[in-house]
Amino acid sequence: MSDEKFDIPFKSPTLPKVLEPGSKLKFNCHPGISCFNACCKMSDITLAPYDILRLKRRMGMTSEEFLREYTYPFAMDQDKVPGLKLKTDDEGACLFLDPEKGCTVYEDRPTVCRYYPLAMLTIREKDSSQPKTQYSLVMEEHCKGHEEDREITVEEYRKEQGCDEFDFYNQGWYELILKKKSAGPGVGKPSEMSLQLFFMASYNTDMFRRFVLSDKFKASYDIPEETYEQIEKDDVALLQFAYKFMRQALFGEKLVPEKPGAWEKRVAERREIWEARTRAEIEARNRQVEEMMRKETLGEGETDTTPDPGDNECGCNLEDR
Repeated sequence: MSDEKFDIPFKSPTLPKVLEPGSKLKFNCHPGISCFNACCKMSDITLAPYDILRLKRRMGMTSEEFLREYTYPFAMDQDKVPGLKLKTDDEGACLFLDPEKGCTVYEDRPTVCRYYPLAMLTIREKDSSQPKTQYSLVMEEHCKGHEEDREITVEEYRKEQGCDEFDFYNQGWYELILKKKSAGPGVGKPSEMSLQLFFMASYNTDMFRRFVLSDKFKASYDIPEETYEQIEKDDVALLQFAYKFMRQALFGEKLVPEKPGAWEKRVAERREIWEARTRAEIEARNRQVEEMMRKETLGEGETDTTPDPGDNECGCNLEDR
């Protein structure tokens, strides 16, 4: 029995029957089938980081532009870990669907689309530290592909649909989500800052690149210059680094070495900021109390005519006389 699982897609319309790579299924999808495009007209596509990378490249957009134009967020669990889904039109159809031609981004379609009608499940068995991948078959009433006379194994179907590349570059992220689920309350609820970091590192990769290449980041982490050069030029290298950095930030795994004294310096800087904010809050509160006391002393509508002891009409200081 499995302990925890993380699946793509997140919502399955049926109770899944577990399949192995060698398991066989009857399925085929092609433009001549009667249900062609039906699944795309009822789109519910959850995106993984490599999906976004491929699609934003395809559209010639920055990650910020793509997220704003084509996605919307949702909470993946009770701690509100952010996920992303593709937007649809008002009828629920995928925005990349052409009624005649089908998928207009087919070569760069997301993982969920590649796997359909399979769902991928990443599980961790009890008493095991290593994740395991299994599969299940999704049977939906509108899909006639199951009636096609073609038998194929799960592994053959995966290769046919180009799933290997997407799984390879998303695997670190799947394991991160699985670790979060497996740890449960033991790691506590992520802070708002941790959730923002997760969103940026997972989805808004252009912003994450700027963050990693900043002088402040470089002053804190002991990373070879060639790694920074890869991160600057290579989106895939950036993703792989993001997975490591998130494991360190969320779970305390020491995967990105820090420079000596960097932690102490950050703590000192944060303490200074906290103390400055505290002083400002105290001063603001004191001013508020003084103002309330002054109004109570004078009464409503009265004006304080008490001269300032340091001033007079000529601007001289009376105390100097």
